Amino acid sequence: MRAKVQMSERRACRLLGLSRSVLHYASQRKEDGLQERLVELAGERRRFGYRRLHILIEREGYVVNHKRVHRLYRAAGLAVRKRRKRERVAVERRPLQVPPGPNHTWSMDFVFDALANGRPIKCLTVVDDCTKEAVEIAVGRRINGQGVADILEAVCRFRGYPAAIRTDQGPEFTGRALDQWATGNGVRLMLIQPGKPTQNAYVESFNGKFRDECLNENWFVSLDHAKAAISAWRRDYNEVRPHSSLGKLTPSEFAAQLREHGSLQPHTSAKLATLDSTK
Repeated sequence: MRAKVQMSERRACRLLGLSRSVLHYASQRKEDGLQERLVELAGERRRFGYRRLHILIEREGYVVNHKRVHRLYRAAGLAVRKRRKRERVAVERRPLQVPPGPNHTWSMDFVFDALANGRPIKCLTVVDDCTKEAVEIAVGRRINGQGVADILEAVCRFRGYPAAIRTDQGPEFTGRALDQWATGNGVRLMLIQPGKPTQNAYVESFNGKFRDECLNENWFVSLDHAKAAISAWRRDYNEVRPHSSLGKLTPSEFAAQLREHGSLQPHTSAKLATLDSTK
């Protein structure tokens, strides 16, 4: 208006109903590179929403609340598409009991994928039900019952034997090899009912994250490549990735806190016998 008609700034603002303070307002926002870093993290972790990214941003030293992170997250078009829920028949749910401490109850299951050449691979996932740690993710082309027993024995030499392991009724878990290993080491095998994966919900939830964040994001060219990538993801899951059900701690941090406060440690056969006799 002032370029075409000679008038004062005050008069022009009055005619437009515009405050002069708004006209001269300068944004006080600081360009701290937060949005660029947010985009980088979202590219590295495509299944993370803004709340989990906010935790990672704070770990890097940014002092920012979740509302600003959400605004920048939406402005950059980073929202994760929500999955459509399938309609299910309503059934009575059996709540899983949280174990009294780390290394008390594990859950395990198989996840399947394929290499770039189409050859299938098999992943045995083992999860600590209390700390949510990924105890092991063993990768191979074939893993039978004896293979499962050998993998568990190798893990237990380092970590200790759990009191119980929950599995489905797959042939690898119901065969003689695993049963003999469990009996010889005082480990109780808990089999869920056929067709009831919700009874093994801890490992099923973990497998969903494993598929989304690792298997679906990688193109494995060889078995060695798959083992290396999956091992790196497992380490990141245990030591870097914040877990919402653990108060935003990583599984390793949560396990360390429990052990520091004197929670249940890996059992011996004598301890297991005492537990069984008191039930």
